[in-house]
Amino acid sequence: MLLELERLTVPPGQRVLLQDVSWQEFESILEELGEHRAQRLAYDSGVLEIMTPLPGHEASKEIIGDLVKALLEELDIDFWTLGSTTFKNLGMLKGIEPDQCFYIKNEAAVRGKERLDLAVDPPPDLVLEIDLTSRTHPHIYQALRVPELWRFERGLLKINVLQGSQYIESQTSLNFPQLSLIETIPHYLKQSKIVGRNSTMRTFRSWIRENTSNHQRRVR
Repeated sequence: MLLELERLTVPPGQRVLLQDVSWQEFESILEELGEHRAQRLAYDSGVLEIMTPLPGHEASKEIIGDLVKALLEELDIDFWTLGSTTFKNLGMLKGIEPDQCFYIKNEAAVRGKERLDLAVDPPPDLVLEIDLTSRTHPHIYQALRVPELWRFERGLLKINVLQGSQYIESQTSLNFPQLSLIETIPHYLKQSKIVGRNSTMRTFRSWIRENTSNHQRRVR
């Protein structure tokens, strides 16, 4: 299996599916490929998907991730971001590598840990997926009990929140309920491609302050 993978080339934007991959083989493949690689892996009950993101995918991931970090910083919320860490659960025979993920409400529960085991540790509070190549696996995130999944697809942000065992599409975020983000996040992503990252981040932080101040005034 590993020899075959060494010979395997997955061009950007493409994916390869391997059938009948055991959990032990999946673990061996993760170890052999290492952490510093372009490919993303997803494992679901014996089916292994290997995908290489497009450059545009990575650029969007970085900007949207930075926007989420700015939200958390401006709201003074502690968080821990783990990028494309491999999350897996042997009991469920499922594993996934998100584009970006954040521990927010459960940040204190995993703070300082070098290794996470979803059999005992909580999943990320928020996962981000950029669907330029239709790679997202919502059913895996559902099984792993990730409370909130953001899917950016065709210029649109879809917020999925976990209710029971299923995701439902929501107009508001569990983690940022006071802010309207469905249109705002795509807007600032587009702005970053026109005026650059730093200018975009400055105006976005100003937007957060203005809208959180307005929300506090309405609450009072």
